[in-house]
Amino acid sequence: MKFGLDLPPQFRVYAAFFIYAFCMGNLFPRLPDIQHGMGVGEGALGLALIGSAVGTLISLTFATPIIEKIGYRRTILVALPVLSLLYAIAVTAPGPAAFFALLLPVGLAIGAIEIIVNIEADRTEHALGRRIMNRAHAFWSFGFFFAGLVGAAIAQLGISPQVHLFAMVPVVVVATILLLGKFHPAAHRTGGNTDKAPLLARPSLAILTLVAVTLSAMILEGAGGDWSAIYMRDVFAVEPFLAGFAVALGAGTQAVTRFFADGFVERYSPVAVARTLLTILGIGALCVFFAVSAPMALLGFALMGVGTSAIFPLAMSAAAQRTDRPAAINVAALAQISFVAFLLGPPLLGLIAETFGIRWSFGVGLPLVALSLIAAGALGRKPISHEVD
Repeated sequence: MKFGLDLPPQFRVYAAFFIYAFCMGNLFPRLPDIQHGMGVGEGALGLALIGSAVGTLISLTFATPIIEKIGYRRTILVALPVLSLLYAIAVTAPGPAAFFALLLPVGLAIGAIEIIVNIEADRTEHALGRRIMNRAHAFWSFGFFFAGLVGAAIAQLGISPQVHLFAMVPVVVVATILLLGKFHPAAHRTGGNTDKAPLLARPSLAILTLVAVTLSAMILEGAGGDWSAIYMRDVFAVEPFLAGFAVALGAGTQAVTRFFADGFVERYSPVAVARTLLTILGIGALCVFFAVSAPMALLGFALMGVGTSAIFPLAMSAAAQRTDRPAAINVAALAQISFVAFLLGPPLLGLIAETFGIRWSFGVGLPLVALSLIAAGALGRKPISHEVD
């Protein structure tokens, strides 16, 4: 017997994205406390955070055939609660080396979930005949936003990160059973390549171009998640709630933009929307880099949330709609580099922060914005309605 609510397929996709992000988002508002507890600088903390990036890279490279064999339903129902538990275990680490090691399995779970939710979003929007990819990623941002608010409030109360994250595990278990208990994977895209997936998700030249499109958004989105709370604490000496709120603010503006982005994509094309958003992203990064007050920095984080909103979803749709290889492989290949940049780049920015100051963690993203603007033409102009049988 399957437990859970009867929901339309797109709502289950939205729920999966929300729970996934909620699992991840509880960590980042607590990074100032975790850093303080370990007694280390930004560089050491950043290197420890690479553990999840390494695990994600391994998972995105090798997991697709395993997921196909186990099944999307079983994998997602197990992986989401396990991800929450693994984060809770990771924050018990006494130092950076242990934190790195405990984040490795976190990355393995992230990679598997990342493949499933994006494939499901693409197949579901194809079955519906309308775009839902950006809206699906909006619910990822809503999940991160909500987790950021919860984390900021709990930090203000002085509750330890360990108690906080372990308390979130039963919440995730209940949400997964309730919202995804009756989840059934969507059918393959008609006319798509359904050949057996190879072991390695190697990126093709077309996928590498899409990586260039996403790179600035992934690096700056990750920088906002990893370093915005510490930035607000170190630069403006704000209270714990406001430091954590900086994490939530970027996710919140990102969520609202993603929620409405699909209509703009249908009307103006992926390329036009991407270039507009990348321009906003650059302005936001400049605001954070040159901020002279906490409100100006918060404005920058808000604009960065808008600017990063639809870049990765648009690239995911472009990758999934290619017919040169199975959609799962193209999605995994794009996610393999772009998503690891999201996890790996910001920790490396910790070394920059410790050497040159934390403002430079955001300033170094500006040349990447220029690169993404140049590569944005690879997203294509064809609306999804022309592709539906």
